[in-house]
Amino acid sequence: MRKTPERSAVVVGGGIGGLATGLALRRAGWDVHVRERTADGAAAAGAGLVLWPNAVHCLQVLGVAEAVRERASVLHRSTLRRPSGRSLSRVDAHELARRCGQPLLGIARADLSEVLTRALGRDALHLGHEVTDPASVEADLVVGADGIGSLVRRSLWPDGARPVHRGYTAWRALVPGADRLRGTGAEDGASETWGRGERFGTVPVGGAGTYVYATANAPRGARAGDELAELRRRFGRWHEPVPALLAAIEPGTVLRHDVHDLPPGATALHRGRTALVGDAGHAMEPNLGQGACLALEDAVVLAHALEAEGSVPSALSRYDRERARRVAALARRSRHLGHLARGAHPALTSARDAAVLVTPARLALRAAGRAADWRPPTSPPAHVRQESR
Repeated sequence: MRKTPERSAVVVGGGIGGLATGLALRRAGWDVHVRERTADGAAAAGAGLVLWPNAVHCLQVLGVAEAVRERASVLHRSTLRRPSGRSLSRVDAHELARRCGQPLLGIARADLSEVLTRALGRDALHLGHEVTDPASVEADLVVGADGIGSLVRRSLWPDGARPVHRGYTAWRALVPGADRLRGTGAEDGASETWGRGERFGTVPVGGAGTYVYATANAPRGARAGDELAELRRRFGRWHEPVPALLAAIEPGTVLRHDVHDLPPGATALHRGRTALVGDAGHAMEPNLGQGACLALEDAVVLAHALEAEGSVPSALSRYDRERARRVAALARRSRHLGHLARGAHPALTSARDAAVLVTPARLALRAAGRAADWRPPTSPPAHVRQESR
């Protein structure tokens, strides 16, 4: 049998999407180099995240699902509350897992990054290596995985869509100590609380502790002199365990950023030999918990398309067709949910909460399942893989 020449790929960006894409391509036989401009690795930046069943299916394809589960918390429920602590809605994650075939997990971003990096191979990850001209990269395939401010996207579409500020800001932190939630009723599930123009969320993330996040309506660029003090001022009187978690955050560890997205469906996900994955192609508001999940989906779908098609351009066209409708639909849904959650007028927030409270649990479960019940494409037959090479 004639040996197939190894094809080369350069992935620009070493976040979750970049590492997953590099791993997916390497498992498919590509010579892969992931180039990350920061010296310490962008994938470890941030605090935590939720992996919905669709993402866990992708981790299974990538061969790292068990390693991820060892570091993660299995979430048994997802609860929406008022600042008083009263429950408005609850999704039974056990039932969601039964329907979707995988569990709901909470994990520290650095832990997921470490698992993906080990599987990829540190020889394929080049830290402190900035790509300034994507067009000059020598490779059969270039993948832009460099986030919402993507240089790759801007070089392909200099007059294309730009990130849009969505009218609010977000804080994130990782609270050390895996037992912080013990006895609060939130130790085995994700919880989000909606106030008037403000939100606060908690997610257990295995041995790393508890991931906390918050949002508030704010103009672009607004900052506090002490972000931890600002969080305590805004949320310190909300229900437990919010005050206890705020008290346990280590000074200097709170991250804050303005929330932006890309207009849903406005950016094509490929051009020529270049593809976009994750936030580089379809950044959306963080209201569905699907940002990293969609990046993992992109990785496995891209690798599958490259195995199934006979050329890189045809594979990237297929990748775009298979991803564009789903990611745009979820981005629009996240915008809609963000609009509801950001309501600040007392009458409107009361009406919103009342509507959520009377929504049957089965409908809340169905809504969660619309995003989470996605499965990776199956591998093409062996003869198709051979012919495509």
